Order: sequence, then structure tokens, then C-alpha cells
Amino acid sequence: MTVMLGVNLTGRDVLLVGGGAVAAKRLRRFLAEGASVRIVAPALHEDTVRLVESHGVAWQGREFRAADLAGAWLVHTATGDVHVDRAVGEQCELQRVLCINASDGAHGSARLTAQAEVGDVTVAVTSTVGADPRRSMAVRDAIIALVGDGRLPLRRRRGAHSGRVDLVGGGPGPADLMTVRARRLIAEADVLVTDRLGPAAEIVQGLDPDVEVIDVGKQPGRHPVPQEEINRIIVERAAAGLRVVRLKGGDPFVFGRGGEEMLACLAAGVPVDVTPGITSAIAVPQSAGIPVTHRGTAAAFHVVNGQGGLGPGTLEAMADATVTTVVLMGVAALGRLVESAIAHGVPKDRPVAFVESGHTPQQRTTRTTLGRAVEDALAVGLRNPAVIVIGEVASERLLLPSPSTIGAALA
Repeated sequence: MTVMLGVNLTGRDVLLVGGGAVAAKRLRRFLAEGASVRIVAPALHEDTVRLVESHGVAWQGREFRAADLAGAWLVHTATGDVHVDRAVGEQCELQRVLCINASDGAHGSARLTAQAEVGDVTVAVTSTVGADPRRSMAVRDAIIALVGDGRLPLRRRRGAHSGRVDLVGGGPGPADLMTVRARRLIAEADVLVTDRLGPAAEIVQGLDPDVEVIDVGKQPGRHPVPQEEINRIIVERAAAGLRVVRLKGGDPFVFGRGGEEMLACLAAGVPVDVTPGITSAIAVPQSAGIPVTHRGTAAAFHVVNGQGGLGPGTLEAMADATVTTVVLMGVAALGRLVESAIAHGVPKDRPVAFVESGHTPQQRTTRTTLGRAVEDALAVGLRNPAVIVIGEVASERLLLPSPSTIGAALA
């Protein structure tokens, strides 16, 4: 029977007997664990030489002696000679030192696991009968894959003295467009503070019943939970020792007020980190077959908060035919934006696309021009959430040659 133990090797003496390619792999791992490693081997593999030189590892260029075990917490033997490895293991048994024997068909008193770090959890797999590293790695990888589906039960079951806040980008909507780190942090969360947009509905269904879910979503012209109150909520819960995930649509630092929430946490002395998400400024146009840059057509793109109006820099960008302008939260301000752009000299025939509810079954794309944008928006009943793309990349002839969708939308 194998008992798996988590052993902290930081600063502890680990002896490697043998200097071949296997030793090089193990040396990397032990160094990463912070162990104080020394090697006994007549010769070293070139990979081992590089590691010895770059990390200042002590090396004795000779055969193993029993006296080499003095002070060792752990021994790894991989000489390529089964008889030597067995002799090292026998000496370790006599001196009560744990030994990993890497010889084929053999094993010592300890084994290395196939492992990976998942947040503050270590996932480790080993075989109970004989070494089978490929199987162990396959099982480990299958477990890690569950993180991306949000199906690993990673929440702490014991209270902690200190909490933290993670500002997490949920991407444009579908849960499978979130990062693996985002799914892992949500699985660890005690409190989930969500927005109106993003993958909240799908994510909430998989949470433990006792996870606190707080909806602070804003709608155009309606902010039921002011930003100051959101800041207070996340800081208060984290100060109580809870792990808080502030889940936002898109990316926390792209018109998501993530900077304000980070400042609130820092001011309160609460640990905070940011996990990026795919911003809708890129992902929503992409869902309609619109690249925000395209060689020979658009060499740059400009992202604008429509509620804030168009500054001189944005108007200059819109006038440049090689720049794409992406407007977020711009439905209500569309008339004012179009008027300003035309007054600044932007051609009325500049292509425009409205992409509503991108990456959802309700997605709808309307192609038009700057001169007709307001009229066509009224005709189709343009509604939030929508991304407005202004620029040559919005032309339906660029990537997806097809009849205009405006006629279908008006029908």
C-alpha cells in the first residue's frame, strides 16, 4: 500500500546519484521545489551540466559511497545500472533515508508523483503497484481538464484568517470562452459578485448551494448598486476571511471599473489580483466575422466608451480609413456619435456594423454605413448589449461576401 505525503523540500538536502538525462529532469523539479541538491556521479549528461553550472549545484565526480547519505533527507538514484541503484536503495534503508529508485522495474521507499498545482491545491497521481509514469500523467491531465469545466470541488472547507478578491474577466458570454484560471477561481470562491453581462447564469448553476451570489449588474441609465457599494461589498467579504470573485463581462480593465475596485481593495489592505478576460471589443465583432484589424485594410483599432462621447483623438482615428473604431455602450448615444463623426469629415459611406448579443443564440448583425446608421438602427430596433464597429472592416464584402443583412433585418 502506498501512502502519499506532501513533503516540503525547501532548503533541505536532496542527493542525486547519477547524472544522466533522468537526473536532469529530476534536478529541475527539485530545484523548483527549493531543495538544496547535490549530485554524485562519475560523469554528467549535457543537460545536467547546464543545470549544475547555472544553479551552482554541488557535484562530486565519482562513484557513490555510503557516507554520501549523511545529512540527506531524500535520495534519488538513476545511474542506469540496476545493481548500483539497488545498492543505493539498500544503504538508504539501513540509514532510514527515503529513496526514489528510477531503475526500470524497481522502486525505492519513495516515489515521485505526476503532479500539478491548481491554485493552492496540489494534484498528485501515482501507481500503487509498480511505476507507470505515463498512466499517472494521463490521469493527472484528465483531472486538470476538469478545472476548465469548473467541475473540481476546490472550495476550502475550513475557514481562513485572511480572504482575498479576484477580479475575473468572464469574456463575451459563453462559459467555454472563459480562461481555465477564471473557472478555477470561481470554483474556489465563497462569494461571487456578478454583473448583468457575462456567463453568470451558466456559472451559478454549478456552484455549491452555500456560495453567496450577489448580483450588482448595471443597465443603461439604471445602476441599482452604486460602484461605491460594490467596492464595500467585496472589501467587507474579503476582510471577513472569504474568497471573493468579482465576475465581470469581458475584461475587468476594459470599461469594467476594475481599476476602481482594485484601488478600493488596496486601500483596505485586502489582497487582490486580476484575471483577464476576452474583451467584447474584439470577441463580439469576431463572432460576426469582422476582424478589428486586417492586413491591407485596418492597421489599428480604437476602442471607445460611447457614453463618454467622442474626443478629438477618437474623431481623428475615425477619419483615418486604416483605423477601426469599436464603440461599446454606444446605442443610446449613436445619433450624437454619428453627427460628431460626419461633422469632423468622416465619409458618410464609411461601413458600420451593429452586432447585438454577440456569442449568444440571439446574436444579430446589421450592416450599414455611417450616413444611414441612425435610420437603420431605428428600423431594426437596435438594442443593448451591442457593439458598434465603424471602419472598412465592417464591410460585408471583406470576409463574408453575402447579400446585405439589412434587408432581412427590416423584413
